Amino acid sequence: MPEFDAILFDFDGVLVDSEPVHYACWAEVLAPVGVTVDWEFFRRHCIGVDDREVLRMIAARSDPPRKWEELWALYPAKKRLFRARMAQLPPFDHSLDEFLSGLHGLYKLAVVSSSSTTEIAPILVAGGIRQHFDTLVGGEEVTHHKPDPEPYLLAAQRLGVRAALVVEDSEPGMASGRAAGFEVLAVKGPADVQERVLGRLSRTSSVNTV
Repeated sequence: MPEFDAILFDFDGVLVDSEPVHYACWAEVLAPVGVTVDWEFFRRHCIGVDDREVLRMIAARSDPPRKWEELWALYPAKKRLFRARMAQLPPFDHSLDEFLSGLHGLYKLAVVSSSSTTEIAPILVAGGIRQHFDTLVGGEEVTHHKPDPEPYLLAAQRLGVRAALVVEDSEPGMASGRAAGFEVLAVKGPADVQERVLGRLSRTSSVNTV
């Protein structure tokens, strides 16, 4: 029996290096209203975090501090800009399709992201890999976001699985997966994913035939 019945992937920073794009989009839409976004702060505190919480932190650090609810009106513009920017990029490594296809023959797969499904689904479709995932869980579908376990518990419930391997790159995401009761595999970025996942799975399964 396989050790895991599902593999749950974070999106930003795991399947695609999109965090700098998220940052640039926030910086662009907030600049006209006098709010500056610092990359170092964003990198340290905003990766893997729900967009509402990101905006709360940015608003609190603004000089003078701003009400995040007023800035939230700019979120639709940020989402449109993000989709447009990602559509211009070759978002996924060329080998990811074959990698996911091999895994999907053995495990149920899901994407569990703090970004909304309206942001990530079109990118997965455009990259030709949406068909490998049995479900997508986005930030708009849960009440409590990472590091709360709800996103990963929802994915497991939808898939009907109990033993999942969570693949994450951020501290909030790793905390979420562990709180859900799953093993978490930490990766440094998309280039790290395939080797790390196959290395972990090959210890207890036949996935090395992928």
